[in-house]
Amino acid sequence: MRLRFLLPTICLLVSGVCVAQNADMPAADSSSLDFKQWGLLAIQDGGRRKPVDTFAREALIKITGRSTYTSGAKTWQGTDFILSMLLDTHDWKSEPMILVSLGELKQRLGLPEQQRRFSFAQLTALPELNALATQAHALRKAEKPLSRLQSEVMSVSERLSLFARVMDGSAFLIAPAPEKTTDAWIVPPAFAQYYNETQFAPVQTQLQTMANAYVKGDTFGFSRAANQLRDGLRQLSPKIYPEESQLRLEYFYNHWDGFYRAALCYGAALLLLAIAHFRATNATAVAASLREAPGKRSYLKIAGVVLAFAGLLFHASGITMRCLIAGRPPVTNMYESIIWVSFAVSFFGMIFFLRYRTPVYLLAALPVSLVALLLVHQMPIAMPSSIDPLVPVLRDNFWLTIHVLTITLSYAAFALAMGFGHILLFRYARNPISARADQPMHFWLYRVLQLGVILIAAGTILGGVWANYSWGRFWGWDPKETWALIALLCYILTLHGRLAGWWTQFGLVVASVVCFLAVLMAWYGVNFVLGKGLHSYGFGIGGETYVVSFVIADLLFVAFAIWRYRSTKSLRPPISPTPVAEHVAA
Repeated sequence: MRLRFLLPTICLLVSGVCVAQNADMPAADSSSLDFKQWGLLAIQDGGRRKPVDTFAREALIKITGRSTYTSGAKTWQGTDFILSMLLDTHDWKSEPMILVSLGELKQRLGLPEQQRRFSFAQLTALPELNALATQAHALRKAEKPLSRLQSEVMSVSERLSLFARVMDGSAFLIAPAPEKTTDAWIVPPAFAQYYNETQFAPVQTQLQTMANAYVKGDTFGFSRAANQLRDGLRQLSPKIYPEESQLRLEYFYNHWDGFYRAALCYGAALLLLAIAHFRATNATAVAASLREAPGKRSYLKIAGVVLAFAGLLFHASGITMRCLIAGRPPVTNMYESIIWVSFAVSFFGMIFFLRYRTPVYLLAALPVSLVALLLVHQMPIAMPSSIDPLVPVLRDNFWLTIHVLTITLSYAAFALAMGFGHILLFRYARNPISARADQPMHFWLYRVLQLGVILIAAGTILGGVWANYSWGRFWGWDPKETWALIALLCYILTLHGRLAGWWTQFGLVVASVVCFLAVLMAWYGVNFVLGKGLHSYGFGIGGETYVVSFVIADLLFVAFAIWRYRSTKSLRPPISPTPVAEHVAA
């Protein structure tokens, strides 16, 4: 493809200087280039200063729904993709890469329903899309609720806008403002308005040198020019340009991919622990418990525990780096709350394992954490991983830490209890008599539910205090508040009913699974299904198919376990004391 340096506003990297000697030269293959130095440049985007590497990843995911894009025989990474768009080394406007996921919208636009991605030229030529976007923008401006179709139109419109801004260079705010940290950064063609020629001339030279090296496929020249360009931009405004350590930390976080590594370790650990358990079972006992005999060695179990611990370390490293980058707890959007809750579930499971030396707690915790991490990895559009500035109501690290962490830790406790419940239900479905005999497992299920109730009650009350501080009222029946209260009441009823003898320990097991649906509604449903209320900073769209499929499958599993339990009712031994009575007697 021909290299075309366009107008100065488009031609960001050469600042309006044409390179005649390269005008008819095809761009070399950029696959062999090292994009680290280019990715370490700072850019202002979304109200935050971040590495170009982060901006490129987020832009590619937002446009395509994927972290990489394959065109022909080449797979494009984010940093390569945005530089190629900027320098126009590929016919990107004709690439079918812009995501349109909603079937109803594709029907309205007359697009093939089986196709998920379309070209910029194809979508911008549709007058119906422009009319729908105008209508949706007007509704959003009037602060009126949007339908799912209108929300998808807004998303597609934003993807087209981002695509256009990357193509014309207006998205590349890589030059720091000369005075205040709050000032907007500038694109290089605007240098002359803020800096004198002696200041910006070296930067322009490095911009052009880097562009030429990219086109020629000169690895050494490209990295050297990008490194010198970063130094030159920092010298324009040293107090405003981000510290090198800060940029390198975020770059390392992007490529470390600690959460995906954690998911791999959790998956391998779960597999090894499950195999170790089933190998320990025999035909006469059918593994009456998920415990192994004291002192018995199982190398599979040891390897599983080691991998689970390694996954926990990877998970913790990702959360720690994200906290250092953002300067706040990782709980301000759905992506962050899921990675935090899944970490807490694994952490609680590991604590229980270390205390009682039985892998049942890890077998309960690991599937929950694994599914959660895979979910956010597979849904980058519905749950974007970007680190965004806080909305005004959240700009209080004390209340953010106290209230939100308490609520999310309660979700973790209930998720762990759900894991316990699924293991017990599986055992009830397989051998109800054996499952009923495991009193310690039922006892600790009760204790984990108690922990969750204490945390969600404290978190709900603290949320009211914060609401009074921020909004001037303690309680307003906001959907988020209402469903948090419903979840609390569901679990209180569960514990009270067991203590009062309204239902047996099997009823407690069923409730630990079914009541989590209230948590799911308070956590996901309010933000992604209802989409109403003052907690709008956590709203999103997408994922309904996954969630509904999980709920239906889970309820069918519960119904099967109940049927199996009732089918062996006549074989049930005498009712044992309640968990609290057992504890007191002990």
